[in-house]
Amino acid sequence: MLTRMSAAASGMDPWEMDAWKLQDAKARFSEVVDRALRDGPQLVTRHGENAVVIVAYRDFVGAEPTLDFKDFLMSIPRVGLEVKPSRRRPRRIEL
Repeated sequence: MLTRMSAAASGMDPWEMDAWKLQDAKARFSEVVDRALRDGPQLVTRHGENAVVIVAYRDFVGAEPTLDFKDFLMSIPRVGLEVKPSRRRPRRIEL
C-alpha cells in the first residue's frame, strides 16, 4: 500500500517522497517506476526501515559530480594558506 510521508511527519528523510513497502513495490514495480519518472524519488522500505530509493535516470545522472575528486580539491581556493617545509632533520628509527 502506498503511503505519503513528509519529512516533518516521519522524521525519516529530508524530502517529501512516496514510500512503498517492499512487498507492494515488487508487486507494482511498473507503477513505482512510472511515479519515479513523473513525481520524483520513490522510497522503498523493508521491515519498516528505509531500504532503497527508486529514482529516474535523468535525476541520477544530474546528481553525479562534474569533477573527479582530485579536480575538486584542486579547485578549492588557497586563501592565506602557506605551508613551509620543516628545516629539522627526520628522526632516526631503528628497525
